[in-house]
Amino acid sequence: MGDKGQYKTRQREEVLSYLRSAAGQHVTANDLCSYFKLQGRPMGTATVYRQLERMVDEGLVSKYIIDANTPACFEYTPRESHVNEGQCFHCRCEVCGTLFHIHCDELECLSGHLSAEHGFTIDPLRTVFYGVCGECRRREEADE
Repeated sequence: MGDKGQYKTRQREEVLSYLRSAAGQHVTANDLCSYFKLQGRPMGTATVYRQLERMVDEGLVSKYIIDANTPACFEYTPRESHVNEGQCFHCRCEVCGTLFHIHCDELECLSGHLSAEHGFTIDPLRTVFYGVCGECRRREEADE
């Protein structure tokens, strides 16, 4: 039984190490499974999800559910990082699918306005703005 506990600890440390190295990036459980398989250290999808969910509960990782057709993505975000950076909003490009963060005073003002004037509080961890990213917009303009 002691070996099984150490095995889980090793897997947790491997997942956490990968997430730390990819700080600021959104990854899926499948991304992690593919990475470990390529490294010759395959890890089961259920194990990866279990470790990710525990890290979400501990506040080490944020989980983002974009829509019902997209797998959840995860990001290494220890609590102190969001405290120091203020609110973080998310944007998703409808062309290439990239999900990225925006730290913007103007969006924080919008959030404050919605709260003060309309009694509505935005959950920035679950709020996603959809549109077209600058790179895809430039490509579209070049194709015209």
